[in-house]
Amino acid sequence: MGYLVESFSALIFLLIIPVSSQLNEFLYSGFKDAATNITLSGVSEIQKNGILRLTNETSRLLGHAFYPSPFKFKNSSNGTALSFSTCFVFVIVPEYPKLGGHGLAFTIATTKDLKALPSQYLGLLNSSVVNLTNHLFAVEFDTVQDFEFGDINDNHIGIDLGSLKSNASVAAAYYTGDSDSSKQDLNLKGGKPIQVWIDYDSVQNVVNVTISPTSKKPKIPILSSHVDLSFLFEEYMYVGLSASTGLLASSHYMLGWSFKLNGQAPALDLSSLPSLPAGHKKHYTGLVIGVSAAVVVFVIISISTAIYLIRKIKNADIVEDWELEMGPHRYSYQELKKATNSFSDKVLLGKGGFGEVYKGILPDSKIEVAVKRISKESTQGLREFVSEIASIGRLRHRNLVQLLAPELPRTGKATESSDVYAYGALLLEVVCGRRPIEPKALPEELVLVDLVWEKFREGRALDVIDPKLNGEYNESEVMMVIKLGLMCSHNAPMARPSMRQVVRYLDEEVGIPQNLGDPNGAYEGVKGTSEVFDDFAHSFASSSFDKMSTCSFMENGGGGASFASLSTSPLSLLRGRGETG
Repeated sequence: MGYLVESFSALIFLLIIPVSSQLNEFLYSGFKDAATNITLSGVSEIQKNGILRLTNETSRLLGHAFYPSPFKFKNSSNGTALSFSTCFVFVIVPEYPKLGGHGLAFTIATTKDLKALPSQYLGLLNSSVVNLTNHLFAVEFDTVQDFEFGDINDNHIGIDLGSLKSNASVAAAYYTGDSDSSKQDLNLKGGKPIQVWIDYDSVQNVVNVTISPTSKKPKIPILSSHVDLSFLFEEYMYVGLSASTGLLASSHYMLGWSFKLNGQAPALDLSSLPSLPAGHKKHYTGLVIGVSAAVVVFVIISISTAIYLIRKIKNADIVEDWELEMGPHRYSYQELKKATNSFSDKVLLGKGGFGEVYKGILPDSKIEVAVKRISKESTQGLREFVSEIASIGRLRHRNLVQLLAPELPRTGKATESSDVYAYGALLLEVVCGRRPIEPKALPEELVLVDLVWEKFREGRALDVIDPKLNGEYNESEVMMVIKLGLMCSHNAPMARPSMRQVVRYLDEEVGIPQNLGDPNGAYEGVKGTSEVFDDFAHSFASSSFDKMSTCSFMENGGGGASFASLSTSPLSLLRGRGETG
């Protein structure tokens, strides 16, 4: 009688505890009462509803769950690996839809205390341990593609032998029938239960992995690999489950798990396993609102920037072609407004055909200017306005040139020699038909005297002649004017001829020296008489451009002149422009 009572009590105990453990198998139909029959580490935990959660939605963490006792995986007599079978049901709920992080694996290892890393290592290995001496077998369910390990995609199954570079892998899918046409893709991170069957046949040396979203095991495994695990297994090893998270995270859940050596693992019925609560799926309202707000802000900023740029371009000063030709400098409206104290009546000088004229002082240069502001009541059009600007731009005082002698800014004293320098610039300006400084010219043609000297040295001095002359000039007279202009424009004041000598050269009383010397040479003085220049050298360094001062003046009756041809003697031509000295 006592024997029957003890047997009955033992039977009741087995019915109460949902974990049956015999020498070579176990079964977890949920994990509610299995806390003392499974070893957990990392962030893994058993929830109140009996679900084993290996990881939560925290980045770069791992979780392990091992059966506490080792199993004998090798035959003691011949050292061959034994067959085994396992079955489990998992659910992966990613933190963000369609973005896995990172995956889980079934593993057989020599220890329960794996010195492993999270992220791509799935809690199985670390960066310094990736070889077959690990004696580690794993079937991974990976939801992130890691090129380091040659992953085929971010939704695959792989068989790992001592390394996370899978020995064999395949995209997650299952078969609903007996043919390849019945193959259906399966999303590992879809948030729904997936059942897994892993079987190793030690006779055929083949590992088969089968998955399905239902309790019915498909007839065709999704992954099959021929491998003899005898070289990898030690005699006693532990079976377990591992999962990890990376930069992105997922909750990895286990609903049930069974295992058996030398036989088929006990079946799991999905309907009898605990299920995730209705609110297990993450609410993405905050994420959606945040992303939407960011997009709206980005769009607003983009539109505002576009409007600002359009207005800036629209309101920007457009330099017309006629402005480049006329010459006067352009000032912004704000500069002129500041110069005239907001166009104050106190500085009003008068009114003209276009509008009022104000006296102003430029903020930077402190130069006094007259500013004409066009009024809405103006009866004149653009043509009249351009004509007036053109007239102003062409005004030149007849006794002034745009270049000063290089010594003048240094000494601050005008001399007869500096007047000769200006006259030389005038000679070259007349014969070449261009200004001493041409802002729109190429760098090597910017300074007229440099250009003339370069052409003269090359024997091509006639190339600089004003093209408007159309070749209708006396070549000897033109060459005389060019040489005289170079002599007058010498950097050294003592090297320049006097105006008396200039007149004699122009009247051809005295011949101009043929040899003008080295362009960079120094003046060596006169030889013979004061009226003859021998070994004359002329150079006009580009640096002198930095020392020059240019001015434009407007005077009543002042005007410019243009020359279409050279007639009679050079002296008569130049006297038409006005003499200096």
